[in-house]
Amino acid sequence: MELHFTTDYTEIAAKINQIDPVKYGQTRNYINGAVTYLSPYIARGVISTKQVLEIIVAKGYKIPQIESFVKELCWRDYFQRVAQTKNINQEIKQPQAAVSNYAISTNIINATTGIEGIDTAIQQLYLNGYMHNHCRMYTVALVCNIAKSHWLLPAQWMYYHLLDGDWASNACSWQWVAGANSSKKYYANQENINRYTNTNQHNTYLDKPYEVLEGMETPDLLSEIQKPVFKTTLPQSNLTQIDSDLPTFIYNYYNLDPLWHKEEPGNRILLIEPHFFQQYPVSEKCMQFMLSLSNNIPDTQVYVGSFKSLVETYSIKDRYYKEHPLNIGYSGKMENRDWISNEVTGYFPFFFSYWKKIEKQLKD
Repeated sequence: MELHFTTDYTEIAAKINQIDPVKYGQTRNYINGAVTYLSPYIARGVISTKQVLEIIVAKGYKIPQIESFVKELCWRDYFQRVAQTKNINQEIKQPQAAVSNYAISTNIINATTGIEGIDTAIQQLYLNGYMHNHCRMYTVALVCNIAKSHWLLPAQWMYYHLLDGDWASNACSWQWVAGANSSKKYYANQENINRYTNTNQHNTYLDKPYEVLEGMETPDLLSEIQKPVFKTTLPQSNLTQIDSDLPTFIYNYYNLDPLWHKEEPGNRILLIEPHFFQQYPVSEKCMQFMLSLSNNIPDTQVYVGSFKSLVETYSIKDRYYKEHPLNIGYSGKMENRDWISNEVTGYFPFFFSYWKKIEKQLKD
């Protein structure tokens, strides 16, 4: 199935109004459930979790009625808060146990694992730049806990292809499944995968009780490994001039908000830093998605280079940007992103602790 992710802001905003948050909570774990498909726009900063929640609540829904939906929005904020306080490129709580390699199974890369629900999900990832959240958990469990790969390189592989690639959500989730950001590893057996992916497989290497899966050796089908290299194809700069009498608003891969300072005149620069994309490479599909989304911001100019070189080359003094953990070396007037709660900050070792504080605020 080929999905189409519009890049038109009017159509994106309309998608928010089409959400059924009650049905979402009832069916979201199924691949054909009432998911929102808004994650690519939240990840790219086109819309925010707060914006989505406010629109839904304005329709008259009460928080307890849509708790599952609200929690999923809060998970995104939670992982961002973790990334503000922790180095998420290394294990957050404890080393991943039982690691046998720092690569990834060739048959996982090739979507030939023999598990139909997972293979189809990987094929969809390559085709659409999207993978259902439950299928992400299945895939990560297969990579880390069955094939026993360390989480970091495979997490980069998935992030590379995801239109909704958010390094905080991605890295923290991989670590959660692998047991490096949780109290135990997550496993999914064939029965579970069949139930939520509408498959009907039996007698696979995952068709076993959980206590058997937790102690099994890596299947031969997953034993061949490789270390893929991920490269980003960068566009050309089209920045021609800066009006020094106007403020400069700097956008990037994580901030493409067309409403940000919309009514103010200013220079609007989409900053694409080669060093950033060397460390966090993305596919050409993801790059084109970002560039298309930037068209919602009138008169945007693209600059390929470092933040420092942009500022020095064009003598930019009055500059604005939105806070993000991956804004390395930015300087100027930093503005906060939209959070569901601006007050609940810092590191919470467990989502439940974070959620209880958010829940209290929302109910108050």
